[in-house]
Amino acid sequence: MNAAEAAHVLVVDDDARLRSLLQRYLAEQGFRISTAANAADARRLLGSMRPDAMVLDVTMPGENGLDLTRALREDGHDMPILLLTARGEPEDRIAGLEAGSDDYLGKPFEPRELLLRLRALLRRIGPPAPTENARPVRLGMMEFDPVRGLLESPQGPVHLTGGESALLTVLARHPNEVMSREIIARTLEMDEAGERAIDVQVTRLRRRIEADPREPRFLHTVRGRGYVLKPGL
Repeated sequence: MNAAEAAHVLVVDDDARLRSLLQRYLAEQGFRISTAANAADARRLLGSMRPDAMVLDVTMPGENGLDLTRALREDGHDMPILLLTARGEPEDRIAGLEAGSDDYLGKPFEPRELLLRLRALLRRIGPPAPTENARPVRLGMMEFDPVRGLLESPQGPVHLTGGESALLTVLARHPNEVMSREIIARTLEMDEAGERAIDVQVTRLRRRIEADPREPRFLHTVRGRGYVLKPGL
């Protein structure tokens, strides 16, 4: 059993039949599963557990999945979040990413696709391949260690979500090298999310590492080519 299969996943959906189906199917694949029927139940569970990933329905009564995702990120929860929705339009996927999710899957879906996406998310935040560049990079007063996926400032560790850490790791392994959106998406196994999804992730990451995200010092856009991380003091 690999690390992804041993992961603990919290499934949050108001559809009892779907919760039961996912609980049974994912457990058969080796995951440990907890379930919640709504955002309030999820918050109570998160008060006593730290899941490795969350599968979260968007259109729940009361606090919806987008609002819960946004609130969890603001509270410092960094586990990968995969949103489920009956709407699969590109603008809905972007809204999910902007709220802080790491992936987005439209209903109806095949459980096998959900499984593959979960495994991809968990690989994304896993340890780097030992053959890749793993030297820490300086970003002004901060330093990022791509081995640990840890960004540190003089005040202590800087909170990054799993997706933000994965993106910064990819860029930090290729400092001063322009990386296309296509290559970034392929490396992060986000091919199906589209180039706009990479742009959203970059915007989120800039809020963590730049004093002024509108005038970036370290994470630059190279028009028509992609992005480049330029470490420095």
